[in-house]
Amino acid sequence: MLTLATYNVNGIRAAQRRGITAWIGRRSPDVLCLQEVRCPADKLPLEVFEGYHAVCSPGSLAGRNGVAVLTRAPVAAVRGWGGEVLAIDEGGLSTLDPARVGLAGGAPARALREFVDEGRYLEVDLADEPVTVGCLYLPKGDSLLAPGVRTRTPTPEQLEGVRARYEHKMRFFKGFSTQLARSRRAAVRSGRQFVVVGDFNVAHERADVRNWRPAQKASGFLPEERRWLTEQLGPRTLVDVVRALHPDEDGPYSWWSWMGQAFARDTGWRIDYHLATPRLARTAVSATTERDADPSARVSDHCPVVVEYDTARL
Repeated sequence: MLTLATYNVNGIRAAQRRGITAWIGRRSPDVLCLQEVRCPADKLPLEVFEGYHAVCSPGSLAGRNGVAVLTRAPVAAVRGWGGEVLAIDEGGLSTLDPARVGLAGGAPARALREFVDEGRYLEVDLADEPVTVGCLYLPKGDSLLAPGVRTRTPTPEQLEGVRARYEHKMRFFKGFSTQLARSRRAAVRSGRQFVVVGDFNVAHERADVRNWRPAQKASGFLPEERRWLTEQLGPRTLVDVVRALHPDEDGPYSWWSWMGQAFARDTGWRIDYHLATPRLARTAVSATTERDADPSARVSDHCPVVVEYDTARL
């Protein structure tokens, strides 16, 4: 059995203060993918990684982004987009020799080159399972139709910022579609199954947003964003594992705003996914979003999404 968890921690140091180490110790996933690590190498709280071997792409944008993959055994291979990759194990922290880090999908698609140093993607080949795991933090983006823009008179500078964030995300979509297909095909050619997990910053269906009607004009639920996610899915390509196991359920949500009573009222969004090749998806026996017991116990504005894969069936 392979227990794979994805968790946007909204800053690893803040998550440590709020109790993520206790959750890891209690849940003990075989593989844990983290997004929004948001921490320079010399300030990473290494105790969070105890008991694991980890690789981390921190990115070069101070206080933003960063992804990490934690595994019980050292990975057979690690691939990124060409930026710095750190290794964390019992020996401490080190920078991986670039010669040991492959390029995901062979090389970044042209549209992804501007994202190479942003700390948004890593993939690893597990040593003890025939599975390649990708860890993704997709840009949040923005919307000119969002309520916050429509209810005030934005300055030209503000509008330009909104437009730039929107276009940034659209360019990522274009490039990542190509890279995702390349990574999936490369895994299958090598005799492995493929799964990409993480924060996609897109809710796919109405059931994935509690208040879906107003959300239609907000970043994360725009028609073009939802259409992009639809295009990544298919019976021969990638399966939304959580939705496959919870076909008729609202949610289960994985993100709630810190503001107001969103968490207490379960006014959430499902934006954290496991997208797996069909053969691997069919081995999933459970999928849970491990929502904190109450607002005061929250580690992040996201909760972990954990899937159990019966890999003996591969």
